[in-house]
Amino acid sequence: MSEDFLQVMAHHSRERAEQAKRDVPPSTLQEIAQELPAPPALKLSAEGFDLIAELKIRSPAAGQLGAANEDVAARVQRYAQAGAAAISVLTEPTRFDGSLAHLRIATRSLTASGVPAMRKDFLVDPYQVLEARVAGASGVLVILRMLHLDEINALLDAAKHLGLFALIEAFDERDLERAHAIVDARYAIEPTIPTLLPSRDNLLVGINCRDLVTLKVVPGRLEQLAHLLPARVPRVAESGVATAEDARRIASVGYDLALVGSALMTGDDPVALVQDMLAAGRGAHRDHSIQG
Repeated sequence: MSEDFLQVMAHHSRERAEQAKRDVPPSTLQEIAQELPAPPALKLSAEGFDLIAELKIRSPAAGQLGAANEDVAARVQRYAQAGAAAISVLTEPTRFDGSLAHLRIATRSLTASGVPAMRKDFLVDPYQVLEARVAGASGVLVILRMLHLDEINALLDAAKHLGLFALIEAFDERDLERAHAIVDARYAIEPTIPTLLPSRDNLLVGINCRDLVTLKVVPGRLEQLAHLLPARVPRVAESGVATAEDARRIASVGYDLALVGSALMTGDDPVALVQDMLAAGRGAHRDHSIQG
């Protein structure tokens, strides 16, 4: 996923947003959103470690992960029943085979459980946050490397206005400096946030440990950058978490959540994997708390 790739994806995303606006004007979408009940809130466990389980049909890095006729409802329900705090749904169509239809199916099927869903895409326009809200989502992904600061703030403001959480994604030290500035600016009036609870803006900050050129996971990067994450918001490990041992490892260095996609999509028993990861991560958190 080179930076050129990110810019290509941003370009396609802008085209999708403009076409969507022509199909359904923002004012119409806003009227629909205003009539909807509040989306499920993101609730993190007091045990100190949680999972965002991902529905991802295809990946540029790993190829085909799920079936073209994937039973979206059944899969996300299994994730929720296993204990996932949230479900991430890819909606990008050209490289990930995702769609807003998948998000709508997921949010409807999660209604009974109250588990929130997050739209994962290359978002560039607040209209797309509104689309996520109308599709039933409780959160969105915001990729720092791909956007100017005014674009980032426009997406975060839209999410806050609509009652959604936002996962801010960083790749390296430079991104994390921007993340700190954003978090500090948004919490200048409220300097302390309860540990492991979403803040009043419902911000999370994550590190994607894939190399932006090779697409490969960089061993050790999650640990190397963990101390640079903002302490005021929940910290998320993205990519590189495939086993219970991986979950234990990242929880031991301070991550509050892991976003897991490929391992769950390709594993024989995703329910057991979610449960094993949660047990390992929470065990590491308890051990760290006792030692501290």
